[in-house]
Amino acid sequence: MIAIVGPAKARLKHPRVQDCLSEGSHRGRVDTDRVGHAPYFPQMVQPVTRPKPVPEVPPGWVVAPPDFVGVGAGRCGTSWWWRLLSQHPAVARPNRYKEVHFFDHYLDVTEVEPQSYHRYFPRPPGMLAGEWTPLYMYDFWTPPMLRMVAPDARLLVMLRDPVERYLSGLAFIRARGFPVNQAMLHYQYERSLYGQQFATLLAHFPREQVLVLQYERCAAEPLRELRRTCEFIGADATGWRPAQSPAELVNQSAAEKPQLPAATQAALGAALRADAAVLGRLLPELDLSLWRTLAAA
Repeated sequence: MIAIVGPAKARLKHPRVQDCLSEGSHRGRVDTDRVGHAPYFPQMVQPVTRPKPVPEVPPGWVVAPPDFVGVGAGRCGTSWWWRLLSQHPAVARPNRYKEVHFFDHYLDVTEVEPQSYHRYFPRPPGMLAGEWTPLYMYDFWTPPMLRMVAPDARLLVMLRDPVERYLSGLAFIRARGFPVNQAMLHYQYERSLYGQQFATLLAHFPREQVLVLQYERCAAEPLRELRRTCEFIGADATGWRPAQSPAELVNQSAAEKPQLPAATQAALGAALRADAAVLGRLLPELDLSLWRTLAAA
């Protein structure tokens, strides 16, 4: 699914597009399997994923609100960290999905029945359950909705050098056939504005309810940071090590990152440094010197 933004919304009036609108689709969402791509959608930007199928509840399991929810950030190592965290014996995995994408399609703050979200988290009694959809911190309507349906969930955020995240995001989306146009550049830039997104998150959740991890620290000391993550969500990490080596990264894009002209990278770095300064004031424990590409840009 695709979210249509900016001038492309006018394209929805085209007869071919009207004929291809999915039943029940709204606010610029179209079934791209039927419509296809350009010329009708030159400003396609954000892939919008439908919520994943609701898992079955095995006999004896219970359904409850999530104990933890990862909310950001995309292209920052969240799949790697999820894979490690989900190997803990106290963490239930009722399905194979890391990302539920429950809130993506709403586009505004909508009251929903909490149980409609809780049903994604069945688990044996006494075990923990959660998910990690990196888009949740970016979409402004998600934090208030998450607060409505899971006010006590422990939130996880993984951040990396924002310039590296920007380049990785472009490589990732280009490898999937989306155009790298002005709208896409803006989208990937905005995904790297951690300070802005984290400030919005803190408007709805207390700081002590959010654990912020730096990818660079996790890569350097994975077991220590993994123990810290487990303790934060309420899983005893005493004597536990994941079966998968923490040094084995997952979900790495095979696409080559674009090489930006020097002037472009300098301008990008200057813009992102301003936002990183905001983030540093919100999170003084972050070591911004680890973001070397940002510092050098």
